[in-house]
Amino acid sequence: MASNEKWTQYGVGLHNVGSYQVAGLPYITGSATLPQAGEFKAVFPQVSRNITVINHGTGTLAVHFNPTGSGRVIGGLHYVELDSDEDSITFNVKAREIYVSNNYGHDGNFRIIAELTQIDNGRMFNITGAGLTE
Repeated sequence: MASNEKWTQYGVGLHNVGSYQVAGLPYITGSATLPQAGEFKAVFPQVSRNITVINHGTGTLAVHFNPTGSGRVIGGLHYVELDSDEDSITFNVKAREIYVSNNYGHDGNFRIIAELTQIDNGRMFNITGAGLTE
């Protein structure tokens, strides 16, 4: 019986379970001086397996998956607030970027820690739609 090459190829990809089961590559970034009305965009070199954002200041920060100027990110409450020192959130999601914004009248201080797959970020689709930008 002949095999169909299309179905016998196995490799890294968005819909490949093995790409998410193995331990990921570490990625850490952040800012100690995100100004009021500022927005920080973290672009990962590979697609994430999970992302943790930690507030390291006393003020409130907003964490979201699209820039504040796209759709209804802020007006639609499509963000998570981190409102105290050491407050954090972990997302078990595939993404190529995440945003942290500061609209609360103080300098922001935060860290982003991600576990990355071997999937190139160019293969990831845009994360938009209900609950994100609409």
